[in-house]
Formats: sequence, structure tokens, C-alpha cells
Amino acid sequence: MDNLKTQGISMPKLGLGTFRMQGDVCREAVESALSIGYRHIDTAEMYANEEAIGAALAASSVPRGELHITTKVWHENLSPDAIRRAFDASLKKLGLDHVDLYLVHWPSRSANWGAVFETLMKLKEEGRTRAIGVANFTTALLKIAVEDIKAPIACNQVEYHAMLDQSKVLAYLRAKSIPLVAYCPLAQGRFATDPVLAEIGAKHNASAAQVALKWLLDQDGVAAIPKASRRESQQANLDALKITLDDADRKKIAALPKDRRCVNPGFGPEWD
Repeated sequence: MDNLKTQGISMPKLGLGTFRMQGDVCREAVESALSIGYRHIDTAEMYANEEAIGAALAASSVPRGELHITTKVWHENLSPDAIRRAFDASLKKLGLDHVDLYLVHWPSRSANWGAVFETLMKLKEEGRTRAIGVANFTTALLKIAVEDIKAPIACNQVEYHAMLDQSKVLAYLRAKSIPLVAYCPLAQGRFATDPVLAEIGAKHNASAAQVALKWLLDQDGVAAIPKASRRESQQANLDALKITLDDADRKKIAALPKDRRCVNPGFGPEWD
């Protein structure tokens, strides 16, 4: 599987998202994913599933050095002391001595970004997270982190899929050599019945969702973390890597509507 190199880490382009998976369902999903070849697992303190993921990691025979584990700090915990408390709790639940990537999960209007990133950079210096990054940051917020504070941002995780335009954020990230990690890459299942994607899929003996996922993974500097609890779905997402889309396919995907957002970021005009 292709990896993205960023800020000293190597992140598999295809990972497993775990939002809204908890308890045994989450543990079994992660165990299944690891057994069929996934090495990138994405979680967050807000998901309330870090203990289940920790149990799956403990049961796995995959060496820690082969794994990429991302977790995130919630926007209510962005003071320096709260970040440290949240980070310590996440590590304990995961049963790890370090994570590979620690993200600010959502921006907060009350955050002191200098103090936030100083705290995250200290965690990195201490070797407790190998890299730091952000999620749901607009270009304006990225500029504060990257240009004003000069934080070593390893990625921006945002909603991105074949029916949502993220060209503005993507252009900024590419100019700074920062990967985009796409969540909701399958638009929460909405692609399954799309006739255009289904037609392209039929041509490649693939599903509409597989086509949408491969379209993302074909892009430079883009990783994707589809949620999949069933082994069949996890395997189908892995198998999407085998599809070879052509220019005609990409042209049809480019013509799809690009305003279908699944997650409301709640940003006001001052965030643009």
C-alpha cells in the first residue's frame, strides 16, 4: 500500500475510520482490519472507543513499528493543561507509549493557538507523539498554524469526497507539502446508489463506492479513512486500490455535484 511521507512519519494512504464504532463492535472491526492488511487506524477521544482499539492492538501480532495510530484532542480541551490530560488519557486507553499522529479535532474560537501548538510540539519533542496535525481547519486557520506559528503540521483531516469541493484547502496544503486526510470519503454510504459512479464501476467490475474511493486515493497528497465495521466492506475498500481509472472516468466524476457535505463544520464567515 502506498504511504505518504510527512513530518518524519509514513502514513498509509488507506486507513480505517472508527467514528461511531464502540465496544466489541469496534474491537472486532479493528482486529479484522489488521488481519487483512490495514496498518492505519484513526480514532479520537470524542469517539469513546480508544479502549476498544487498545484491546484490538494488544491482541494483534502486528509489530508496533508497522502501525500508524492517529488520535485527536476535542475542541473543549485546548488549554495546555487540558491537552496534556486528554493526551495522557488517550495513551492509557490505547495501551501505547506513543501515537504516530495527534490532531486538534476541531477548531475553537476561544483557543490560544500559540499555546495549543506549543503544547503539541512539546509532546512531539518528548517522543510521545511522532507528529502533530489538525482536522477541520480552513485555509485561514492553516495559515495561522503553518505560517504564523510555524507548527510542523503533518496533515489536515477534513471531509472530502467525489461530491464535495475541497480545492481551496487542497491547493494550500499542496503548496505547503501537507497531506489531506479525507474523512467521510464515501459520503456516509450515499455513493452506493449513484448512477454515474455505478456506471463507471460496472466498467471496472467494481462498486460505485470503490470507484469513489480510488478517485480520492489516486490524488497526490491525499489519504482516506473510510469507516467499515464489516470485514467484507474493509476488504472491498482495500480492493479499490486495484482499480485503474481513466481520463473518461475522471471527467465524469469531475462533473458530479460538488456541494454534498455530510458533516456541518459550523463555521461562520469569519472562518473562511
